[in-house]
Amino acid sequence: MNIKNESIINPLPDDLLIAEKENKWRVKLPNSYREFLKKYNGGIPQECCFYHREREFMIVRFLGIIKDLSIEGAGWYDIDVVESQIGERLTDNMDLIGIEILPIAELFSGDYLCLDLRDSKGSVCVWFHEKSEEFRPVIERVADSFEEFLIKLR
Repeated sequence: MNIKNESIINPLPDDLLIAEKENKWRVKLPNSYREFLKKYNGGIPQECCFYHREREFMIVRFLGIIKDLSIEGAGWYDIDVVESQIGERLTDNMDLIGIEILPIAELFSGDYLCLDLRDSKGSVCVWFHEKSEEFRPVIERVADSFEEFLIKLR
């Protein structure tokens, strides 16, 4: 995985901060994604495109766990901030406490790459913003795991 070094948002989250977020979100993140956050928090990938069902998608930037939201523009790339803006469009469960589908990257076009944490491996999906409505998410699985997804980047 190649990330543009100057794009990584510091300070990098540590295990304690990630555990706090997992507790808040009521999820267990896949280990590979936890390690990714600790190394590449909010980074822009050099290989930013992936294909799925004959369609090309482009990652604008991965989201991260941003400790200091006063950094100019950092809030746009904080998982909590993004989830708070679109959270009701990421679930069909009106009674949900926590998160099932976690946004992890902004895609060109306004869609988001997400971890679907309803299964134990944390599959990766695309959430389509124009098709989704409140409590009616439209997602499409693009990889069975975060590791599998990273291999698809070109």
